[in-house]
Amino acid sequence: MRLSRRSLLAQSAGFASLSLLPNMARAAPASRKVIFDTDPGIDDAMALLLLHGTPNIELVGITTAAGNGLIDTTTRNALYLAERFRIDVPVSKGQGASLDGVTSSPPVTIHGRNALGDIPLSAVHKKLDPRPAHDLIIDLVRANPHEITLVATGHMTNLALALRKAPDIASLVKDVVLMGGAFGHHDARGNVTPAAEANFHGDPRAADEICAARWPVTIVGLDVTTQTLMTDAYFENLRQHGGQSGRFLWDITRVYMMFHRGLGLDGIYVNDASAAAYVIAPELFKTQKGAVRVSTEGVTLGESVQKADGRVYPPGDWDNRPSVQICTEVDAEGVRSLFRKAVFQMA
Repeated sequence: MRLSRRSLLAQSAGFASLSLLPNMARAAPASRKVIFDTDPGIDDAMALLLLHGTPNIELVGITTAAGNGLIDTTTRNALYLAERFRIDVPVSKGQGASLDGVTSSPPVTIHGRNALGDIPLSAVHKKLDPRPAHDLIIDLVRANPHEITLVATGHMTNLALALRKAPDIASLVKDVVLMGGAFGHHDARGNVTPAAEANFHGDPRAADEICAARWPVTIVGLDVTTQTLMTDAYFENLRQHGGQSGRFLWDITRVYMMFHRGLGLDGIYVNDASAAAYVIAPELFKTQKGAVRVSTEGVTLGESVQKADGRVYPPGDWDNRPSVQICTEVDAEGVRSLFRKAVFQMA
């Protein structure tokens, strides 16, 4: 008997029983439109493939940020990934420097000199969209009111520039999901300083302005991303059964895996792909609401702190700011299964 592709995918993800349900009981969920603001980056590439490999996610644009590489590097990588994996959406270059004019040095020991694990990269023929990244964001949001989810996994400069130029988009966006910050859950603190996570540290003013805007924000920080590990055995399974995408993921994670082993880990943290996982399956996460501030100066530059809703303090800098949702718990095996299913979907 020949099994359907749907049944094979369900079994490979550990959900064999789903294939027994009648079609009418498993209506496809509505499509969600996503703009991916990214600094590829190994974990950004993982997040992009997770979004691309999930049937009910419709990528409508990719905007590039600085972070895992300088802006020219991350922009080239975004074009390369879009071309290699046939992601037919506009790709637009963002501003390399932060809102305060700072250009951060890329973490070459983590992501490699080309930010994609130093694998050989072929020539890219896909052309950039001529609009600056923040203009592409504005145009797409206005053209799709209340439908766009913004997912940001690098420095948050483009989102802040879009807000500054067009504050009205805050009321037009469906939601905003950020990979950044750390709030002390599971003892999660900084990863570039004792106080700060890398994406918020790279443009703390942008992160603080995004958390001040009147749009629905969820922050997927180190509190949960460091709770999900993917081992060599996991990536070996993807390499064997995940086609081109699985082999690509194995190749780019070799440098990344070596870095994490230097931290005493038997696998890599799932950072940016956790933000994509939240968009696809928010039920895998527990959250907490409250106003968030990001420090923009001094020794705590980039530190993120939440004043939980319901807690009473004397008047302070968290007052009169919107409630932001942060992730505090994650079903790690659920995230791994979700990612595996998306990769097998593309095989």
